[in-house]
Amino acid sequence: MAIAPRGSMVRHSAEALIIGAGAAGLAAAADLAAAGRSALVLEARDRIGGRIWTRNEPDFPVPIELGAEFIHGRAAVTFELLQWAGIAAVDAPEAHWTLKRGKFQPTRDAVFKEIQKSLKRADVLGKPDTSFEKFLSRSGRYGLSAEGREFARMFVEGFDAADPKRVSAHSIAQEWRSGGEADSPQFRPQGGYGDLLAALVRRLAGSSVRLQLQTVVRSVKWRRGSVEVAGTFRGESFRAKAAQAILALPLGVLQHGAVRFTPTLKTKQKALQGLAAGPVIKVALRFRTPFWEKLNRERYRGAAFFHAPEAEFPTFWTALPLRAPLMTAWMGGPRAARLSGASETEIIRRAVKTLQSILGKGCDVDEQLEAAWCHNWQSDPFARGAYSYVLAGGGEARKGLAAPLDETLFFAGEAADFAGEAGTVAGALQSGKRAAIEASM
Repeated sequence: MAIAPRGSMVRHSAEALIIGAGAAGLAAAADLAAAGRSALVLEARDRIGGRIWTRNEPDFPVPIELGAEFIHGRAAVTFELLQWAGIAAVDAPEAHWTLKRGKFQPTRDAVFKEIQKSLKRADVLGKPDTSFEKFLSRSGRYGLSAEGREFARMFVEGFDAADPKRVSAHSIAQEWRSGGEADSPQFRPQGGYGDLLAALVRRLAGSSVRLQLQTVVRSVKWRRGSVEVAGTFRGESFRAKAAQAILALPLGVLQHGAVRFTPTLKTKQKALQGLAAGPVIKVALRFRTPFWEKLNRERYRGAAFFHAPEAEFPTFWTALPLRAPLMTAWMGGPRAARLSGASETEIIRRAVKTLQSILGKGCDVDEQLEAAWCHNWQSDPFARGAYSYVLAGGGEARKGLAAPLDETLFFAGEAADFAGEAGTVAGALQSGKRAAIEASM
C-alpha cells in the first residue's frame, strides 16, 4: 500500500487504521504486519515515538531522552523486543542521595520499606478507595514517620507524575507493594528508546502496513465495520477509510477532545473520568565536565539520583553507569502543572538555578553549562500529559478504556494497559499487542 497522496482522497484499501505511532501504535502495527494484514499508521508528529523522544548528539557519548528513559522491572514484552533487536538493557544504579538540612545524605533504603509496611498495616487495599493524601494524613498511626511521608509525597509526584490529593490510594499501594513496579530494578535500553522503536518500524518492511507522518487526525466517523478519519497531511486535507481502527492516542488527547468522534464515545466517559494524565517537565542539561563527581572529595562520584524534596525541581539524575557530563532535571505532578505555562527558556533557567542551589557554592553550574533541552509534556498538543494515573475510585477505569467498541474501535496506549505495566513503555507495548489481537479476531 503506497503512502496516501496529498489532497482529500478517501482511501478504501486498508483493513485497519492505527492512529498514533508511539510504542503502542508501532507494536500493534508490527503484529498486524506479521499477521499479513494491511494497515495505515497515522502520526501527527514529524517523527515516530510519541512520548518517547530520543535525541542523539554526534559528539556526545549517551542518548538524551526527553521522554521515556527507564525500563521499570523485567517486563517480558520489553525484554523480548530488546533481544530481537539486539539491544542490551543497561542496569541503572539505585544510588539515591537526599538533601537534608542543607547537606546530601544517602537515601535510606529503609524509608521505602517503611512506606510499604505502613500501607500494609493500614490495610489500604482492604478498605474503600480514597486519595493517597488522605492516607498520608493519618499514616502516623500506621508507623509512617515525617521523613517517610515527605518521601512518599515526593515519590508519588515524581515517579507517578500524580497529584497526591487526586490519585487512588489503591493504585499506589498496588504499584508500591513488594515486587511491584516501583520496587523493581531499573534499566535503560542501550542507545536509548529510539533504537528500540526503530526496530519495530523495521518489522514493517515488506509488509502491507505503511506509516504516514505529519498527519493530524481531527475527526473519526465510525459504525460497525467502518471507520473514516479526516484531518490534514502536511497541512492539506486528508481522509482515510478502513474497516477497523486502533486508537493509540494518549489519554490527555482523548480527554481534551482533540479528536472528534461521531458517534461520541459515550461508553468511555466513565473510564476517561477515572484517569488523569500526569504533567511532567523534563530538562536535559549538558555540561563541559561531570563536575558534581569532584564535589566534597568525590563523595558523589557514584550518585545516580539527587533528591531535594523542597526544591522547585525535586529530582535530578545522572547517566550512570555510563559516565557523561549530563544531568536530567525532573518535575512531575502539581509542580509541573504550575510551571507548565512558562517558556522553555524560563524552565531551563529555573532548572539550572535549582541545581546550583542544591549543590552549593563549591561549583559554578552556569559556567559549566554547554547546552540544554527541555520538553513540557503537559503543553504538548499531541500528548497533553506524560503518562496516566488512576484517580480515587477509578479502579476499573483502565479496563473500561481498553474495551473494544463494536468490533470496530480498539484502544491502545499505556493508559489502556491493565496487565500491571500502565504508565510505562512496557504497558504501551502490551496494549498495542493486545489491540492487534482483538482486531484480528
